[in-house]
Amino acid sequence: MSTAATPATAPSRIPPLMKNFGFQITLGLIVGVLLGLLARRLGPAADGNENWLAGTLDTIGSSYVKLLTVAVVPLVVTAVVASIANLRNVTNAARLAAKTLVWFAITAFIAVVIGIILGLVLQPGEHTTVTGEGKAPSSSGSWWAFLTGLVPSNFLGLQAKLSNGSVSLSFNVLQVLVIAIAIGIAALKVGQKAEPFLQFNASLLAIVQKVLWWIIRLSPIGTAALIGNAVATYGWSSIGSLGAFTGAIYLGLVIVGFVVYPILVRVHGLSVRQFYSGVWPAAQLGFVSRSSIGTLPVTERVTERNLGVPREYASFAVPLGATTKMDGCAAIYPAIAAIFVAQYFHIDLQFTDYLLIVVVAVIGSAATAGTTGATVMLTLTLSTLGLPLAGAGLLLAVEPIVDMGRTALNVTGQALVPTLVAKQEGILDEDAYNAPRTDVYADESTDAEPVTAA
Repeated sequence: MSTAATPATAPSRIPPLMKNFGFQITLGLIVGVLLGLLARRLGPAADGNENWLAGTLDTIGSSYVKLLTVAVVPLVVTAVVASIANLRNVTNAARLAAKTLVWFAITAFIAVVIGIILGLVLQPGEHTTVTGEGKAPSSSGSWWAFLTGLVPSNFLGLQAKLSNGSVSLSFNVLQVLVIAIAIGIAALKVGQKAEPFLQFNASLLAIVQKVLWWIIRLSPIGTAALIGNAVATYGWSSIGSLGAFTGAIYLGLVIVGFVVYPILVRVHGLSVRQFYSGVWPAAQLGFVSRSSIGTLPVTERVTERNLGVPREYASFAVPLGATTKMDGCAAIYPAIAAIFVAQYFHIDLQFTDYLLIVVVAVIGSAATAGTTGATVMLTLTLSTLGLPLAGAGLLLAVEPIVDMGRTALNVTGQALVPTLVAKQEGILDEDAYNAPRTDVYADESTDAEPVTAA
């Protein structure tokens, strides 16, 4: 009796490095820059509109951000409900929430103080050649708008807007978070009768995460398109007369991101290299997409799988951070920008004014939820200080350029705080945190493998 020989598996012709997700992302960044430079060299089309390459990059990049944004509402609702249900088995749930908010405030305080110091030392408003009075932005922030914005207008926190005969839907993620928390707490209060609902929610969460994994696998393409479109549209020539202001913002981002954050990581006995290699997929996507909300699914994923934060806690802390934890947009930027506006209009700020900047940065960042965060936060700061809102219009020329760095820092901080709190509470999976970042990006079915970074 003979048995058929099992054919040998043909070796893969794809180099292992090409399978590395972090390498794919880095390659996407490089390809995107090259495509963006090529698009700028091609110039506008014959009809005066953007050329075919710039249009293609814009379409692909915006479509990818839309895909990520679509996943936000179902992910936040199902993950937060599941996390609240699972937190019933955690004795320190209230302490986790309190510590999270405290660390949000601590890091925001450090960031805004650094912003104020840089604004006073570098004096960007005195070293600018920008001219004109500036126009007041179309939307501005206010404490009243923040408070009323907490109340959901409908079950899913959706908002409809009529534009050019078509209806577009948007959402306020803070309202979505409020709704999800209310549902989760209600399910716990109902008790046994809510078990079928919680089981359904857990199944739906697994499905959402599977779809999300498919979307995230497109990150290299989305990254190339987003960074390419940014280079093609803005280049670096937009800095121009606002070079001192742009340099001050990026210097502040670098100090917080690569001095303050590493110190906090080391003080907690964790590897700085492992933290940055773990958070890299989310930080780079935040940089090119300029959207903390659009990056939220990736931020939550790397916080759980790369940094070792328990899913029950991360699914609560990361969405909360995406709405209220913005060291770039809500601390460094409005501090330096407010000082710039005061210097530009020759208005002397007093010590109490700087204290107000700190207060607004520490407790007011949630006012940016669901909106273009930095503009709303800046106008909130300017109105609190009594400075001209038109000053915000002077900075619009470099808004896209500084927004990339701001968002990357926001996302990094949103992953940092849950990591620090989890370490303090003894619930951080340090084996996952210290795991090598060399494996291929894992499917949801293999949760033990971390997201990889170059």
